[in-house]
Amino acid sequence: MAVRKEEGDIEYKEKGEIYRVAGPVVTATGIRPRMYDVVYVGEEKLMGEVIKIALDKSVIQVYEDTSGVRPGEPVFDTGQPLLVDLAPGLLGSIYDGIQRPLPSLASAMGDYVKRGLKAAALDEKKKWEFKPAVKKGASVSPGSVLGTVQEAMYVEHRVLVPPGVSGKVKGIDDGKFTVTETIAELEDGRNLTMKQRWPVRVSRPVKERLMPAMPLVTGQRVFDFMFPIAKGGTAAIPGGFGTGKTVSEHQLAKWCDAQIVVYIGCGERGNEMTDVLTDFPKLEDSRTGRPLMERTVLIANTSNMPVAAREASVYTGITIAEYFRDMGYHVALMADSTSRWAEAMREISSRLEEMPGEEGFPAYLSARLSEFYERAGRVTSLSGQEGSVSVVGAVSPSGGDFSEPVTQGTLRIVKVFWALDTKLRERRHFPSVNWLTSYSLYADMLDEWFRQNTSPKWPDLRRWAGKTLQEEAELDEIVKLVGADALPEDQQLTLETARMIREYFLQQNAFHAVDTFCPLDRQVKLMEAIREFDTLARKVLKLGTPLREVIALKSREGLSRVKFEEKFDEVIGKVTEQMTAEFKKLEVA
Repeated sequence: MAVRKEEGDIEYKEKGEIYRVAGPVVTATGIRPRMYDVVYVGEEKLMGEVIKIALDKSVIQVYEDTSGVRPGEPVFDTGQPLLVDLAPGLLGSIYDGIQRPLPSLASAMGDYVKRGLKAAALDEKKKWEFKPAVKKGASVSPGSVLGTVQEAMYVEHRVLVPPGVSGKVKGIDDGKFTVTETIAELEDGRNLTMKQRWPVRVSRPVKERLMPAMPLVTGQRVFDFMFPIAKGGTAAIPGGFGTGKTVSEHQLAKWCDAQIVVYIGCGERGNEMTDVLTDFPKLEDSRTGRPLMERTVLIANTSNMPVAAREASVYTGITIAEYFRDMGYHVALMADSTSRWAEAMREISSRLEEMPGEEGFPAYLSARLSEFYERAGRVTSLSGQEGSVSVVGAVSPSGGDFSEPVTQGTLRIVKVFWALDTKLRERRHFPSVNWLTSYSLYADMLDEWFRQNTSPKWPDLRRWAGKTLQEEAELDEIVKLVGADALPEDQQLTLETARMIREYFLQQNAFHAVDTFCPLDRQVKLMEAIREFDTLARKVLKLGTPLREVIALKSREGLSRVKFEEKFDEVIGKVTEQMTAEFKKLEVA
């Protein structure tokens, strides 16, 4: 075993020197690292990672600005890959791409992140109340729950036996401990603490992968009703500038029924990430009444931060998500945006002088996207508990062009496609999800769950709404040629019904106190009311009632406002009664 040495605040295995510097890519000699070993570069000991080995030269991507770094300065190989610390204290934290806590960095250096500063990811002085779940003499295996810590009021942190560790418990204590103090000892002499370290590029092991049979409820009608995502599923939100990708991700993070939320701001503008950092601590969890931040981990790597750390940020986020999944929690991970992540890969690839693929992206772009999204899933963890990681990635195609490589590479992997449309944005239709080009491959699998837990009519209503919107698109082609008045009245009614679906149901105001979140029972009642209006309207049209009288009904106007009503159930009942009475009058007339 190699002797480990210390210099200043770092421990290392070998020491070499810088041979060449090209932006964030540094070439070093004198060390014999493994791929993806963490190294410290230069006099300031800037953190980096080995990404290429060529004979005696090691190529390193540095996670910080390399301005002023010169050949001949020292390089320290730690002999370990990039690891994240996993223990109580993660929830409520705000990290950069390599798990340095931003509040700690801010207190040490002010508003701008300076380079070379190191900070522990977790507070190693804070003591946590540990309650053992096993007794002396018990056999434990990888993933077994050793005990629990009440990390937040409604989140119990389950302290797990690390993967690869098993044996009989020689002794276990209860009481208050820091994350680095021994809480249990095995008969083979190994000591266990509350803290684990895990390499970010390696997915955590599970016992079994399960079918995606339950939805991730988001409270957003267009997502839940038209294009649902399963717990453990994958989704992409591509869209051009201003179409609402970030607001959609914020809404999903705020309202989805996951127990833990991991939000990765990957290369986004600083002002957008500032909104997240200032809004989340103020938000109240609708289910518990506690601050939403108590069950959230934020990772911020904005566009003005070092580009190399951006590439690591998504791996840091997914590893933290997997850790909570292993405890038996349902986790939602929002990555905003994977395009910026791909751009970071493109920049590093060009500095490595690799053969470029389409639009300059590296040839392994699709492989990296697959590696990331495939770490999602609903699983039985090593402890036997069920958990899931659902991944929603925003994609920012240049000019809104969905044929570009990142969007196409993502589409080949994910099962849900929420396509944001620039034309809908111009019409002020939000969320600007195009109902003709979006799709969900989970919809049929989730139908049975919706039948049993929401309404037996749910699948039929969804298919009817989709069919009506499709018919509207076909009729629009005729309307552009001859005008709507040339259509028969039943087809004009189809256009009106489709407009009701679009405006009364699919449009949702993220900034309205009531409309920002719509439970599943409200969604089905609203769509039932729209379909009932359509059914009754077709009946009176056959009896000779002019369409203009149907459109002028007050109940139709009432339907347009019901989604904003706090007493929704009471109001929708009154509107439905009014609608029935008005159509009866038309039948008599």
